[in-house]
Amino acid sequence: MAGAESESAAGDWHVLLCCTGSVASLKVPELARRLQAGPADGGRAVHLRVVSTEHARHFFSPSELPNGVAHLSDADEWAAWRARGDPVLHIALREWADLLLVAPLSANTLAKLAHGLADGLVACVARAWPLGRRPALVCPAMNTEMWLHPATAPQLATLAGWGYTVAPPVEKTLICGETGVGAMAHLEDICSRAFELLRERDQRPGGL
Repeated sequence: MAGAESESAAGDWHVLLCCTGSVASLKVPELARRLQAGPADGGRAVHLRVVSTEHARHFFSPSELPNGVAHLSDADEWAAWRARGDPVLHIALREWADLLLVAPLSANTLAKLAHGLADGLVACVARAWPLGRRPALVCPAMNTEMWLHPATAPQLATLAGWGYTVAPPVEKTLICGETGVGAMAHLEDICSRAFELLRERDQRPGGL
């Protein structure tokens, strides 16, 4: 895995941050820093891995990620497996992570997840995720008209019905110049919701 990953201790939180082809991926390095810093009360250490689609990397470079954060892509999925008995990366990531966080979730990846497609590492992890047993948080980000498109609401409802938590986008002047709903939720709100979901998971019997 790219990046020197820090060691974790029992009780630490493992967050898998998946980012997709929205311009909001510009914010991924800062989101990674905030997640890695952990909750304000300092109660838990957070260990982070980042998975990006090819189009997400149009908006940020893995070199911008904080030290200790491993970065993975579709190429790593195929490089990890050579023969029977080798690890399957999307399964290994699922087993490692306590929380699946897709931020930003582009309109394209939203459609893929809502239809169960598994054509890349992000989508494969999502398809293999144990929904209802471990938390999954998605943060849509797209142009206002894409947000208002009749496909968007039912696709998000599908994910919510399966057990995803949705952090809805906010209204602002978008990079395209239009003003309206579609910008990814504020980073502090994403982190707060992620840590809240992890605390809720810890409070269940057996942490499940």
